[in-house]
Order: sequence, then C-alpha cells, then structure tokens
Amino acid sequence: MAYFSSQRPQSSSSAIKIVNPAEHDDRAKLQAKRDSPQRQCRNILIYGSCRYQDKGCIYYHPPAEGSNNLPCPESPLSASLSAQAVNAPIFVPKAPFHAITSPSPTSASSFTPSPSPSTFYPNHAEYEDYGDSVSNQTPQTLEHQLVNQYQQVDYDDHASPMSNFYQSQQATFVRQPLDYHLYSHPTPDAFPSTHFVSDTIREELHRRSEASQLVPLPGHNLPDELQGYHSLALLEPSVTERRKFFSWYSTVYRATSSNDGISYALRRIENFRLMHQAAFGAIETWSRIEHPSIVRVREAFTTRAFNDNSLVVAYEYYPDAQTLFEMHIKQRPPVFQHGRLSTFSAALPEATLWSYIIQIASAIKVVHEAGLAVRMVDATKIMVTGKNRIHIGSCGIADVLMYDPRQDSAIAQQEDLAMFGRLVFALCCNNLAAMNTLPKALDMIGRQYSADVKALALYLISKPGPHKSITQVIDMIGTNRLLHEMDDMHSSVNRLEAEFMSELENGRLVRLLCKFGFINERPVFAREPRWSETGDRYIIKLFRDYVFHQVDENGNPVINLSHVLACLNKLDAGTDERIMLVSRDEQSCLVVSYKDVKACIDVAFGDLARASR
Repeated sequence: MAYFSSQRPQSSSSAIKIVNPAEHDDRAKLQAKRDSPQRQCRNILIYGSCRYQDKGCIYYHPPAEGSNNLPCPESPLSASLSAQAVNAPIFVPKAPFHAITSPSPTSASSFTPSPSPSTFYPNHAEYEDYGDSVSNQTPQTLEHQLVNQYQQVDYDDHASPMSNFYQSQQATFVRQPLDYHLYSHPTPDAFPSTHFVSDTIREELHRRSEASQLVPLPGHNLPDELQGYHSLALLEPSVTERRKFFSWYSTVYRATSSNDGISYALRRIENFRLMHQAAFGAIETWSRIEHPSIVRVREAFTTRAFNDNSLVVAYEYYPDAQTLFEMHIKQRPPVFQHGRLSTFSAALPEATLWSYIIQIASAIKVVHEAGLAVRMVDATKIMVTGKNRIHIGSCGIADVLMYDPRQDSAIAQQEDLAMFGRLVFALCCNNLAAMNTLPKALDMIGRQYSADVKALALYLISKPGPHKSITQVIDMIGTNRLLHEMDDMHSSVNRLEAEFMSELENGRLVRLLCKFGFINERPVFAREPRWSETGDRYIIKLFRDYVFHQVDENGNPVINLSHVLACLNKLDAGTDERIMLVSRDEQSCLVVSYKDVKACIDVAFGDLARASR
C-alpha cells in the first residue's frame, strides 16, 4: 500500500470515492477510462518491451528509436523507475489473444524510465473496481484466481537460460548420468596424471559400478528372496527379445548373495522339471573350472518362487557387459552418412577377430581337457566385458537340460568345433545366418580377411574326425599370433599396474584428512570448549589454513591441488622442512617443520582415540 500512497498532484483529491457496484454506467465509465489507449503500457515501464504490442494490446507503446512515428504527448517518458514499480507483478492486458505463436522483438533502446508512476495514476478512481472485486471474494477464490493468472503468463519473451527448463507443465523424471569427471579439467596428454587414475579407466569403472547398483524397476513381480539371493533385477532389455534356450525360455537376473554380499547373474530356465538329480553333477564339475575367458559357474538349484518349476544357475556377474551379437552383429538403426541414410556396419578388424578366436580356443581347450563340452559357443552367449575381452557364458546349463548318462563327450566336443566355425562366419559376415549361403560368405571372407581366417573357418565346419581337435585349431592359429596376443595382455597388465600405482598413495592421504576432520573445529572435548583452538591443536588449525585456505595478493582463494598433495605427502612422511604458519589476524606467526605438525596430530588424535574406548 505504500506504493499507492505516494505523493499525488495537487489537482488530485485525497478522498476515496465510494462507488456502488450495482451501477452499471459507472462501471462502464471506469472501465473505459482504465482501458484508455492513451495510457502507457506497464510492461514498457517495467521490462522495456511488451510482448503483446503486435498481438492486440490496447495500451500505448512508445515507438522504437529511429521510428518516424510521433510519441504520444499524453504519455511522457521520464528519467527513472521506482523500486516498487520494478517489483510489481507482470502486467497482462485484458484484451483477448487468440494466436500467440512467437514473441515479437521490440527495441528497448528508447526506453527511459519514469521518476514516479504517479503521472499515469492521477487519482484513486482507477483502483476502485479492483477494491470492490477483492472485498466481495473469499481468500480461497482469490488464491484460485492468482494461480490461474500465473499459469496463463508466458515468460518466453525475455530470453533466459532457465526458460528451457520450463517448457512443459508435465513432470518428467529422467535419471541423470553419473558425474564421471570428478575433477575440473582433464589432464593434457603431454602431462600425464601421476596422482589419479586416467579419465578413461575411471569412467569405465564408474559405469560398471552404476550398472551393478541400479535399483530394480517395479512391476516385474519378482520374488523378494530366492535361495539366499535378494534384490533381483531384470538384466534383459525386454520380454519380446527373449530367445529360446533349446526348448525353454530363459531370463537373466542380477541378484545379491546374502552370504558374501556380491552380485551374481542368475539365468532362469522357465517351466523345467528336473528328472534326474545326478544332472547337477556337471554343475559341480563346472564350478571347479577357472579360466579368464569363461564365466565361472557358482551353483544351480530348482525353485518354485516364480510360480512354476524353474531351474536357476548362478554365474559370476560382469556389469555393463554386452554379447558379441549386440556388439558386432545386431543391426544398428540407420544413420545419415554423406547426406543419406545408411545401414552399413563396419567389418570386424582382423586383429580383433584373431584375439576373439584365441580366447575362445583357449577356453575350449581347458573345457575339453576336463572331459566336458562347452555347448555354448554362440554369439548370444559370449560376453564382451572390456576392450577385446570376452567370456563364454551360460556354461553347464545344457548339461542339465540335455542330461544323458550314456552320451559320448567326444561327439559334444566335435559339435563345439562346428559351433566355433559358425561363430567365425557370423563375425566375419555380420550375420548369424551366414552359413545358409556358404559361397557368398566365403567370398566375403576372402575379400575382407586373410587366407588364414578362411582356412580356419573351413576347418572348423568340416566333418568330424578323429584328428579334428581343438589342439589342431591352436596349431593353425600360429605361434606368432599367440605371442602377439600374449604381448598385448602383458602390456595391458603393465598399464593397469601403472594406473593403480597412481592411486596407491591416496589411501594415506584420506587417513590424514580424516584425522584433520576429527581434530579441527571440535566444539567440546574433555570439558574444554576451546580444546581445538588451544595448545598443539592451534598449530594443526594453522596448518590446515596453510594447506587449504591460502589466498593470492588480491585476496582471491588459491585452488592448487598440487600444493595440497605435496603438503600432505610431506606431512605423512614427517620431513624436516620448515614452513611459516600465520594466524588469521596476521598478528602472530610460527615456524615449524612438517615433523612437528605430524607429532601434534598424532598426540591430538591419540587423545581422541583413547577417550572413545
């Protein structure tokens, strides 16, 4: 009300006119006066422009600078704008607007604020209608009108970076990705980081951690507990993409073990009835096989927790892994290339193909030597867990589903080699059905790969024989390729060890920071309110300021991570290097060594540790 009680001209009456709401003529007169086109639009006064100027606003809008239109003499522009007018709500004209498509730009360069809005409000009569309408309504009605008013206002005419966040009234909740970059900027290649793991490895590990900790989506009617496993989450994308596992449908879940708290992958075979308990003997044999290219089998059991007879096999879980089919064979959506849609998929590099062949051959050799057969050399069952790193999954299930005590394992091992050959053809031709058109597939392999790849693929799909074995396949791969693969693995191990060395010292620094947190700013200890501000603890406080609270000559904070790491490492080592600690009021200073500060921290933390026992 202070805004409307400002100084008025001498010609204006200070008395408030009493108007009868029932008099229609007076209402019409007031409305005509209030909607006079000679009144300047309040949007011009407050914002410098009116988005409704070309959309039907009946009030006066000053012409833009450089325009030939003469300004209205009855609406002069003054030199300033009061704070009350700036804080006033946005003004929406009463004229109807039917088609508001886009804001019309208006120049604000000719805007000259007014010293006082009293020039445009000569008396109180213009607000009588507002006062009567408010007095005859309940607070609930007023609140409803105010809500509707603000819902009708569109603020797009003022370009704002926040406008993109309010484009829709419907609330949408999208899971935000993890903040993989934990530091300000990536380190240039010329200056490799020596204190932290590289961004590429850190992001990959964060993605795996995120995948292993995702909350299961509701609505799948999964059991809360399953033979010592809980927190089941569906790993397959959708039910429509499920493939048959022999004659049964299967589903893969992620679950956490109640025994060790580790996540495992559970493959469930639906509607399977176990006829022979001896079929689980193969699972026990598989659980003893450890190979870097085989997903290790944990255990198998039957359950009715899914309201049917289900077989469940637990495997080691590799988060954020993809199958060979998803990585190299599955059709990608078309993309624009050279101005047109293209569905062309790049061929698998031969070096990567040989790496896959060597890993699969090594896994098959170990399984065959154990007297078993893989039976799962399939693109949909082999997972890619890293760069050129594959693992054969779903092992052991076929031995339970197709249990036959009289079956010869040599026949199943020969079938492994045939499946291996079909997989090589599928990877080379990017098609699971490449064997259906063998001449075309051979022609494609001959044009894109070497003769050794073609000879190995033909040998794998040849007829079974006593001399056809996985050992012969390894001989065909060649010693040079095996040595090259071994060199790549050793180089990868060396690189990972170097990355881990950069994180080796971080544990010590975290322990130091924890001690700082326990000691500094502790309010009360041993009935001493100022314990952390007196004695040796005062030196620790000054050292904390020296490490973290430094400023430059202009008083701006110095954010130097190298300085922090150097100081903490010297403190942990307890060097004899001396530093000068200055109090916050700059009235006193202390010259101490890192060894002295370390002794103060050890004494203070020891006092706290003894009191906590």
